[in-house]
This record gives sequence, C-alpha cells and structure tokens, in this order.
Amino acid sequence: MSLTIKPITDEAFAKYGRVVEGIDWSGLLETLRASSPAPDSVIYVPSCPELEALPVKQLLSDNVYGGMPVQIGYCNGTNTKLNCLEYHRDSEIDIADDDVVLLLGSQQDAAKGEYDTAKIEAFLCPKGTGVELYATTLHYAPCSAKLGQPFRVVIVLPKGTNEDKPDIEITCSEDERLFARNKWLIAHPEAPEAAQGAVVALTGENIDIKDLI
Repeated sequence: MSLTIKPITDEAFAKYGRVVEGIDWSGLLETLRASSPAPDSVIYVPSCPELEALPVKQLLSDNVYGGMPVQIGYCNGTNTKLNCLEYHRDSEIDIADDDVVLLLGSQQDAAKGEYDTAKIEAFLCPKGTGVELYATTLHYAPCSAKLGQPFRVVIVLPKGTNEDKPDIEITCSEDERLFARNKWLIAHPEAPEAAQGAVVALTGENIDIKDLI
C-alpha cells in the first residue's frame, strides 16, 4: 500500500475539513500542557474541567458551533496505527499542541458496509493549528509525527459526545456501529476495540505510519 503524508494546506484536505482561523489557541494549549499527561499509549478524556474553564469555550460554542453547548477534552499519547474509524453527527475541532498526523477517510465510502483502508489519506497538522473535521469525515486517534514522540491534541465536540451510548433498538446496520453517545465506530480485526464489541468493518491493512515518520 502506498501512503504519503500531505500537509493540511494540500487541496486534498478540503473535502475532510478546514483550518479554523481567527482564534488564539495559546491559552488553551498552555493549559493542556499543564493539566494533562502525554503517555506512551493513547488516552482520551472527553471533558476536562481545566480546559472548559477558559473563556475560549464560549467562543467555540458561539462562533464555531453556532450556539450549541460544547465539551473540551483531549487525546494524548503515542501512536502510529489506524485501528479504527469513527464519525459523529457534527464536526469535531482538533487543536494540536504537537505536530500530528491525521488519518482520514469519507463516511460515504463506508456507507455500504466495509471500508477499504487503502482509501485512507494522511495529513500533517502542525503544532498550534486548529482544524475542523467535518461530520462526514472518518477519523480516529491522531498519530505521532515523529517516531516515539508523544502528542497532545485538544478535542472539541458537542456536549455529551463519547459518553455512554443510549440503549437503542437495532433497526439497521448503522445502529450496530453506535459505540458511544454520538460516536459510530468501525474497527480493524487487529484493533483492541474489536474485542470490545466494535463492528469489524475495516478491510485491508491496519495502517501503520512508523516507516513514514
């Protein structure tokens, strides 16, 4: 499989998201560094009180989400693998405190069931940059931009996302993908999430970018 890492300024990124401009991320990222670890594995915290206490939360709620209530958390750690893909019913804002690689796909390519990982595209998101990933963009945990280097990334989503999923009646195949609140997930057979009940629908390689960074 041939995969190259493109900058988020590449025109190929436009169908997946955009750079969020006009917001000073410095205070948010300083607080992230002071209040969260960057371990050898990946950790995700949906809602961080220290981050949500900052004035930028209201700005994100009003200007970026049009008045919708939001939560601010983080995804930190060290990672080179795809493992899974998820999507939400809304955009996600990622603000990088370190250079990271985002592995992205289109929800439309997974609509009929399986998703071929050969369709994944990789983009370098530079330190200090905030990007909006559109609701139709498949994504998961960021990857390290340098082998063995941990990262910190702020994650902004509508309030309640990634909490316990509702108890629903399964009415279609997509219902089976609901893995948490406002989180639809498909996994590669090699991913730990497969053993946790995630729908296995990623075919092809479990992408690993260790030889590209």
